[in-house]
Amino acid sequence: MAQTIQDFVGKTLDDAPITPTHIKVIALIAAGYFFDILDLIVLGALIPDMVATKFATQTEAGLIGSATLVGLFIGSFGQGQFTDRIGRKTVYQFNLLLFGVFTILGALAPSLTLLAVCRFIAGIGLGAEQPLTFTYAGEYSPKRIRGRILAIVHFIGGACVWPIAFLFPLLFRDTLGWRGIWIVIGIGALIVFVFRFTLPESPRWLATHGKGDEALKILKDMGLPGPKETLSTDAASDTKTDPFMVVFREFPSRVIAGMVCFSAFFGVAIGLGAWLPSIMNAKGFTITKSLTYTFGMTLAVPCASLFMMYALDKIGRKKTSVTTFICAGVMAIAFANAQTDTQLLVAGFIMIFFYQVAGNAMQIFASEVFPTNARASGFGMAAGVGRLMTAWILPTILWIQTGYGTTTVFVCIAAVLLIAAFSVTQMGPESRQKGLDEVAQPTA
Repeated sequence: MAQTIQDFVGKTLDDAPITPTHIKVIALIAAGYFFDILDLIVLGALIPDMVATKFATQTEAGLIGSATLVGLFIGSFGQGQFTDRIGRKTVYQFNLLLFGVFTILGALAPSLTLLAVCRFIAGIGLGAEQPLTFTYAGEYSPKRIRGRILAIVHFIGGACVWPIAFLFPLLFRDTLGWRGIWIVIGIGALIVFVFRFTLPESPRWLATHGKGDEALKILKDMGLPGPKETLSTDAASDTKTDPFMVVFREFPSRVIAGMVCFSAFFGVAIGLGAWLPSIMNAKGFTITKSLTYTFGMTLAVPCASLFMMYALDKIGRKKTSVTTFICAGVMAIAFANAQTDTQLLVAGFIMIFFYQVAGNAMQIFASEVFPTNARASGFGMAAGVGRLMTAWILPTILWIQTGYGTTTVFVCIAAVLLIAAFSVTQMGPESRQKGLDEVAQPTA
């Protein structure tokens, strides 16, 4: 029986050497991801200044974050239907344009209500970016080093940004103000938007949607060998399936486990990113000292990505994620009981290192356990629910801290991380050094 187009394209990409196209794809994906995550994290550093300038109260600032997260939910959850149906590139470009324009408009908003609306719309673009980042990069990556490539994308776009997200406001909050910082982020995103017009479509997506000739042309442009015999087609070569139905009919346990994991990871990462400076400020630290200490702790994030470059392809996604989720829970308790500045910094650094390794190993795993014709949908649904839960978690952290104290906040965080550790085991088979179609075959 002749080899099918989608099988040939998938195996060619799985076994490919690194080409200039790979480098361009990785660089432009990471660049867009950088500005999206920068925007997501920087809110926590801007809240004290928004409160100090009387633009918003602490509670109102939290609602601005929640408006962004509701947008993130819609963007993450909804983009999969479009991405899996009409292609990765078109949706990828639109979401970055939406994010960049409304980030700038939000920075210029004269009222809290208009800012919340702009943050909601920018959140839709932001929410669509992350599922596509790992879906798109993973579909181009050779299987033997796919974990390393996705870790590199995260290192550039999702890890280095954490210390920058705290250092940038620390250095420029007095000169640019919170509005100017958001304008810079929006302009940066629009610059990347222009450069990303040069990105090609995913050959895997083309091969499963009746566009095999276009997929083969991209492989040829990459310098990869073409087929030596006539390729056949089958039902999965031009799929007409509903991506949502594929996910819920074929992979319900994977997507539900992913929803739990993303809720835990985003809740902890974004919740602490938003409130840690304020929590430390409430402990008696000045705003500047709180931001400085938080900056020191977030240096753990690029360290976590560097570790993932080794662990994902050597140890595996599951073992790495489960072990570090448990370790992060233990360190959350240690952080809550730190008695000195040094203990606080060390415990915070190690805690952030572990939950960043755990959460990002998990989300890379989640980007691999659904088939090409439903990959963005499965990942997006899991991530979208995680975003929505985070919109609830943000005010809940403040409520727990106010009513029950900081120690209780971190006990709850530890419990959530242990639940995530179990859920990772339910997300599907280990994907280490396996082709994407081995992990989840496209459904006819």
